Amino acid sequence: MADHLEASVTLPSDPASVSAARSYVVGTLAEWGLPSDTDVADTVRLIVSELATNAVQHTLGQSPTFTVDIALDRDEHLRIGVTDSHPRFPKRLPAAVQQDNGRGMVIIRCLTAECGGKLRVRPTREGGKTVSIELPWTSPVEPVP
Repeated sequence: MADHLEASVTLPSDPASVSAARSYVVGTLAEWGLPSDTDVADTVRLIVSELATNAVQHTLGQSPTFTVDIALDRDEHLRIGVTDSHPRFPKRLPAAVQQDNGRGMVIIRCLTAECGGKLRVRPTREGGKTVSIELPWTSPVEPVP
């Protein structure tokens, strides 16, 4: 495989874009050798879903688009980042047992840590932010049953 692969897509900050972001990432990773029917692909799908949902829901209409960047370095490190133009960094929201939201960053952090990865949030030069994860790249041998 190549030393470095990257892909990127910019989508409107609309709820329908969450599904598009998931499909784009899983499709790209399949092209790079990660079958879409594996535990790793399922984990990445959920992380991307949470990242994209946060970019749509928590920018309060101040970010008309968000960008999903994917990079694979030396078949060792997979990075996925979601960038929006809203300056506020994500924070953990109180989530009551009855609520359906407020757990996105906790889910992302836990899934990333389970895979031996890192979660980062950094400002962009334009005044927005990028929330990204880095995971060890492992090409699975067998698909999930």
